[in-house]
Amino acid sequence: MEDTIASIATTLGVGAISIIRVSGKDAISIVNKIFKGKDLEKVASHTINYGYIVRGDEIIDEVLVNVMKSPKTYTREDVVEINCHGGISTTTKVLELLFLNGARAALAGEFTKRAFLNGRIDLMQAEAVADLINSETEKERKIAINSLTGYGSTLIKNLREKLINLISNIEVNIDYPEYEDIYEVTVNDLKQELTSIKTSLQEIIKQSEDGKIIQNGIKTVIIGRPNVGKSSLLNQLLEVEKAIVTDIPGTTRDIVEGSILISGIKLNLIDTAGIRTTDDTVEKIGVLKSLNSLDEADLVLLLLNNNEKLTKEDLELLEKVQDKTTIVVINKNDLPDKIDIAKIKNLPIVYINTLTPTGILPLKDKIKELFNLSKLEQSNYNYITNARQLAKIKECLNLITDIEDGIKKEIGLDMLEIDLKTIWNTLGTIIGDAYEEELLDELFSKFCVGK
Repeated sequence: MEDTIASIATTLGVGAISIIRVSGKDAISIVNKIFKGKDLEKVASHTINYGYIVRGDEIIDEVLVNVMKSPKTYTREDVVEINCHGGISTTTKVLELLFLNGARAALAGEFTKRAFLNGRIDLMQAEAVADLINSETEKERKIAINSLTGYGSTLIKNLREKLINLISNIEVNIDYPEYEDIYEVTVNDLKQELTSIKTSLQEIIKQSEDGKIIQNGIKTVIIGRPNVGKSSLLNQLLEVEKAIVTDIPGTTRDIVEGSILISGIKLNLIDTAGIRTTDDTVEKIGVLKSLNSLDEADLVLLLLNNNEKLTKEDLELLEKVQDKTTIVVINKNDLPDKIDIAKIKNLPIVYINTLTPTGILPLKDKIKELFNLSKLEQSNYNYITNARQLAKIKECLNLITDIEDGIKKEIGLDMLEIDLKTIWNTLGTIIGDAYEEELLDELFSKFCVGK
């Protein structure tokens, strides 16, 4: 990290302002070479300085330059931000001048990577930066900002502190058995501490399920035989005519997607081709896609017609969704009841019609109830939702199970201590106290270049 990096930090295009960020030990001197105004190497830190970006006698742009000196910066290096007039030509020309005067192009996520490597943030907080940038809803933003401010890191650090105290006491007992005044760790002590740590990890995983719903939304698949009103339901939920609706069975040949918010939670909707036996080659492909979507769904909306008896195809679909989170949606409640409702067992049922927006309100209410969305609406957003971090937490739970089995087999504390150290190290990889360079390259490559 001896070199100085530069990148455009705002979206490249036409706009009022475009910001170019420069970070590194030579950041101020490099910008100073192309700046006409005050001597940037003599100005106070965290000041904004008016002037021009020039190339020789040519004025390239009128700018404001923020000078921020190490260590009180995002990267803990000297950082300069050039506020240009927005526009592709001007912004790229200023960036080109920076490269000609000694800076190099920043890699994706390299500013945040430097913030991590220089100790300003830990790895959980670095990943939260990406989550914050990519958040699409207010709830996603709140989860990301809570993680960025260090809530999850504090949880992990507290667990590691418990572990290191336990490991230290065990090692003292092993290395200095002759000292009688040293506290001796017993198997019961180990059990008690493990139970406490295990409970904390299980609670994190349990809460993460709510967090994943907030962050990723609910993948919702609308299924049913042809011509029961799936596309009409999708259009009514989306409040837009996205799917073609006709009275001809098999109109929808491929999946149609869209998303809505219910209580601030995304419902990622998929309208599938009607599931039935067919000789039509194209329709067969659509039916296969529908069945694949069913396997991946968080929520299945099985649509049936209120004014018709259940068909063989309806009953087969009811059987397919028994082990899925499913709502049976009985459409056309404005028509006479003919459906043999007694054949629908062990699944929640709602009656709707797709004639008006109010006709589908019972379905929205059932979704809120099924996923407890009212609780999530009032949540404190202290969740860990990152897949990498959760995988490491689950690794630790498995190791605790191994230790518990070892205790039952009366394995010595000196052997069990090895697994305790592995848990401590694994938790360390979550916050970045231990890491591999390949992991960092992979994580930060997913960031935008200017961050």
